[in-house]
Amino acid sequence: MGKNHIQEKGAMYLCRMIWKKQTKGEIKERIFNALDANRNYDSDYILGIPGTYLDTAQFHRDAHFLEDAPFLRTFINNPNHIGCHTLTGDEGEDMFRGTQKIEVELIRLISEEIFKAEAKSVDGYVAPGGTEANIQALWIYRNYFKAEYGAKLNEIAVLFSEDSHYSFYKGANLLSINAISVSVDEHKRSISEDDLKTKLAEAKAKGIKYLIGIANMSTTMFGSVDDVDFLADAFEEYNLPYKIHVDGAFGGFIYPFTNPDSKLHFANPRINSITVDAHKMLMAPYGTGVFLIRKGWMHYAATTEAKYVQGLDYTMVGSRSGAQAISIWMILMTHGPQGWANTMLKLIQETDKLCEALDQLGIEYFRNPHLNIVSMNAKQVPAGIPEKYRLVSNDFEGEPRWWKIVVMQHTLGKVVDTFISDMRAALA
Repeated sequence: MGKNHIQEKGAMYLCRMIWKKQTKGEIKERIFNALDANRNYDSDYILGIPGTYLDTAQFHRDAHFLEDAPFLRTFINNPNHIGCHTLTGDEGEDMFRGTQKIEVELIRLISEEIFKAEAKSVDGYVAPGGTEANIQALWIYRNYFKAEYGAKLNEIAVLFSEDSHYSFYKGANLLSINAISVSVDEHKRSISEDDLKTKLAEAKAKGIKYLIGIANMSTTMFGSVDDVDFLADAFEEYNLPYKIHVDGAFGGFIYPFTNPDSKLHFANPRINSITVDAHKMLMAPYGTGVFLIRKGWMHYAATTEAKYVQGLDYTMVGSRSGAQAISIWMILMTHGPQGWANTMLKLIQETDKLCEALDQLGIEYFRNPHLNIVSMNAKQVPAGIPEKYRLVSNDFEGEPRWWKIVVMQHTLGKVVDTFISDMRAALA
């Protein structure tokens, strides 16, 4: 498919979005109005909350620049967004409902505009990062299989490709469930059909009865994308009850804009939850992962013992800064859908340029054409290059087989051009 056709389809996809770009003034007014709607520590009588605004000796509340810095103002005011506000609404903590409403709006924007969910059909929250958001999914599905099927822990497994993020090993360990890694083709980075069937047969033989399947929307090392229907068909062939979670921690804010034919969204009934990370492609502060799941599932993670929390708590993290949700909302409102798509397209064009140079140099690499990650055969990369450009190895403990490049906003132009020039000189 030609690039022009892809851009045309992408334009049609963007036309369906109703999220609107806003001016700096409009964004500032909305955030400051939300802060005014919160109960603030310095203007209300608040005696029962074990929290306050940030330390005034370090964070000066009367600094002049704060009048034009809505994120920093929110950060200093320190609103606590404990709980899941798409679920509880006005039943949740009433202290910070002004900024909580912006988080609810944000979850709806991401799930409905970017991931094609039906209106108000998804719950979610802003998590400290993609790792926790992924583990939140495992936690919910483990509890679901226990509650609805009477499953024992040793009967539940999370299955993922060998290129998947380490958070799934971490989550399986924390939740005392099984972790099943499936091998991938060395060059295509796609899940091996033979190994998948072998692992499923072995799992059934060992007493695994329930599966949590992981579909990657860009793996961390390679930018590879999993075929969700391929996974689901295999689970159904082996008659194993399953739920599928999409790890879009890296790809969530780029892949839907660069691949209009993506199947990794809520319009696909086989997908039940999605993780995205705003502190990667969206350029938000660290601590801005997002967890999204269809309505009717968050209650499997309810901590009913948290009776002193209005609306209870449904998250792993508990208390969390409302400023993180504000930062994501501000970025999306600043760019609008077309502006953000153009930003991502520039990264794709720069990655195309890099790959064309690698082709000319005869360097073997893997790259998904809709993503900005390029992993090169380590044996073909000259000595000194990885250290100078801080490339990432697939294995820092042993001998690397791949060196990874991620084309980001700070690498556009000069950095990529200099890298290409240095590669040519070293290989010459």
